[in-house]
Amino acid sequence: MTRKVRARVRAGVLEPLDAIDLPDGTEVTLTIEEVPDRTAADEAFARAWGGWRGLVDADKLIAEIYEARLRPGRGSGA
Repeated sequence: MTRKVRARVRAGVLEPLDAIDLPDGTEVTLTIEEVPDRTAADEAFARAWGGWRGLVDADKLIAEIYEARLRPGRGSGA
């Protein structure tokens, strides 16, 4: 049986964050996949916020998108 179990490293030891439900002594194989630091991703997103301000007329862009959706053609099923 294969399943994913989240864990955290503390003092070099993996501590499961999810229930394991295996008998003591059961041998398993671990595949380690680091989870990206969400704080860094959130900070990068915050830095990018408003980057298009002044470059695009948002109201005009939204109007053009809605108009394009009303036109027959690609993606409209016509």
